[in-house]
Amino acid sequence: MQSSSITSSYLAGYRRVTGGTRGAAEAEGPGGSGALLPVTGAQRRFLLARRLDPAGRPALVPLFFTFPAGAVDPDRLRAAALHLAALHPALRTRPLVRRGVPLQRVTEPEAHVGRVRPRPGERAEGALLRALARWPAEGPPLRLFLAGDGDGEEILAVVLDHVACDEQSLGRVLADLGDAYRDRLGPHDVPADRAEAGLASYRDAVLLQLDAEDGGSGPRALAHWTRRLAGLRPPGPVPHEGTSAGTGTARRRLPLGVAGGRAAAFPAVLHACARAARTLHGPDRVAALGYPWGGRPAAAAPVLGCFLNTVVHPADDVGPGERTVAWWDDLDHADAPFDSVVHAARGAGVPWSGRLDGLLTFEDLGRRPPLRLGDATGRETHLDDRPLPAPFAVSVSYGTDVLVRMAWDRAAVPDGLARDAFETLLDTLSAAPAS
Repeated sequence: MQSSSITSSYLAGYRRVTGGTRGAAEAEGPGGSGALLPVTGAQRRFLLARRLDPAGRPALVPLFFTFPAGAVDPDRLRAAALHLAALHPALRTRPLVRRGVPLQRVTEPEAHVGRVRPRPGERAEGALLRALARWPAEGPPLRLFLAGDGDGEEILAVVLDHVACDEQSLGRVLADLGDAYRDRLGPHDVPADRAEAGLASYRDAVLLQLDAEDGGSGPRALAHWTRRLAGLRPPGPVPHEGTSAGTGTARRRLPLGVAGGRAAAFPAVLHACARAARTLHGPDRVAALGYPWGGRPAAAAPVLGCFLNTVVHPADDVGPGERTVAWWDDLDHADAPFDSVVHAARGAGVPWSGRLDGLLTFEDLGRRPPLRLGDATGRETHLDDRPLPAPFAVSVSYGTDVLVRMAWDRAAVPDGLARDAFETLLDTLSAAPAS
């Protein structure tokens, strides 16, 4: 192991504060409660972002589903959610910091399931957004909110703290929640030996991920990121007159074959996102875009958790072919954790704090099952006006068509400029070579 890497230094700090070897635990109760585990590089990034946020807000991963009114039984749903928390160790952990070292402590199974009442004249969507805005950092990482406004439908929000769940875990969450609801399972339907085996698999996966991150933080990888990010010119605040607040949104559905088809779509989407960033932040700036990438280590069990790294991409002025080649090169070094990449950029003399100027997520809905609760199947919907961790965020979903969404912070970005950037995004995608 490279003793000078951020990851190896973190593991040394972990051993120091826990008084044991890697994966050391305090006295464990049933299911491993009380165990102290290290955190992955992805978890370190989200915990740092939470600490830097003036309001201390955690990053959330919410999914929203519309059901017929009365189709979801809250008590049955609560039991199913607790079953998930008992089944998956990542959903019964809480972050803590001990002597400056971030950790995760395994707790007893807990999940919040509740009904949110709209105010007079308020829609269900508004009530759910208020519930998310009030999310206290303390508490279980899995929370479900059900809201209806008397129009014959209800919206169920399945919300996870990003520290406990990445995009790759969402399909597993929905499938297991639906199965537990169907079979009327609760937390006591997870035997102690299964809970303990699950904790061992999760601990092993975290340690294997840290090994991969340490191995991916060697001199060659850091030299790559130092060179790659040397041209970053982080934008300052976007010139903005007025006092608009909240989140602006735009969306468009495109044919399935756009951007070269499903298999070749990501680099085309990344290029379009970079062109949109240049429209938004100006051609004399090179913004830092972030996108999730990776997976569980090959030797690890397919556990639920937060493992996907955030890869940094400079929105420089290059053509689609050159950007695709650079993207492939980046993937060869994608195991370097985010904090190591920030350190490499600073080593290149770039005055970058690690704050991302834009975010891109790309999901293949064919890999995510629908949420079925009993006899009803939820229709996924998207709620606007949620707080953003960056000036703008682009989400592309591949299903029966391609849904392209862009959201922007209206306190920082004028609506007109954001819509111009969205049109740039769409025009660039439409110009991508067909498959």
